[in-house]
Amino acid sequence: MTMKNLFKKALLSAAALGLSTLSWAAPAPKGEVLVVLSSETALPLRDGKTFPSGYYLNEFGVPADALQRAGYRLTVVTPRGNRPQADQRSVDPQYFRGDAREMERIAGVVEQLTQADQIKSLPEVLESGLDRYAAVFIPGGHAPMIDLANNPLVGHVLRHFNANGKPTAAICHGPITLLAAQDDPQGYERSLGNADAGRAQNWIYSGYRMTIFADAEEAAFEASLNGDRLRYYPARAMATAGGDLRFAKAWEPHVVVDRELITGQNPFSDHALAQALIAALAER
Repeated sequence: MTMKNLFKKALLSAAALGLSTLSWAAPAPKGEVLVVLSSETALPLRDGKTFPSGYYLNEFGVPADALQRAGYRLTVVTPRGNRPQADQRSVDPQYFRGDAREMERIAGVVEQLTQADQIKSLPEVLESGLDRYAAVFIPGGHAPMIDLANNPLVGHVLRHFNANGKPTAAICHGPITLLAAQDDPQGYERSLGNADAGRAQNWIYSGYRMTIFADAEEAAFEASLNGDRLRYYPARAMATAGGDLRFAKAWEPHVVVDRELITGQNPFSDHALAQALIAALAER
């Protein structure tokens, strides 16, 4: 089933019950959370090839659903202000504990949040100011490797939340986005995969405990590319930059919290990451 048809089925199911997918939303939001997603859908590989990508449905939708149920309003932003796209590999009940109906429900939540006229661009968000947002959340899928980790504007966003001690949450490949908050994120990205790649310069997260999609998990994904190879492994890039990486066994839920930073290792960390982010928001 395509993502478009899945969304349509979810919305029609809700309509048949006389419900809105957001009928449970709190009457007055506790605060606003900025959700940063990629504008792109073609992940560059070595030798100039590309692979279809996007956000992972559960990594975006499960925490988003939990945040809304907890009373928070979400604002979705992409670098270009275009509508983000799901990685079709993530439209799979295995990421929803085998529950296809739950997958459909979450797809409906995501559909509501990603209407084209609701998506903001990074320049627009920066111009209007970041003080209004209580936290920032970055879902995974490989897409953040395309246009978030190397994006100086994303770095401005991250510096705001870091400087103000406001929760910053990212899951699976989402934490690669943190590399944007250094002096030259584009130069650092170009160095990855080279023998002379060094630590990031003035990276605000240097020394933080964190996690990201582990090498063993990435190797399993890369094995599905029929001989093609990724430009770099995210976990190695984060460690080289100066991050203190912590991992659980492959495919086990794992979340690391250090100061304002909350990171989840893989798709199966979605519920735990949502709980940690909501707890951090409640503390504030």
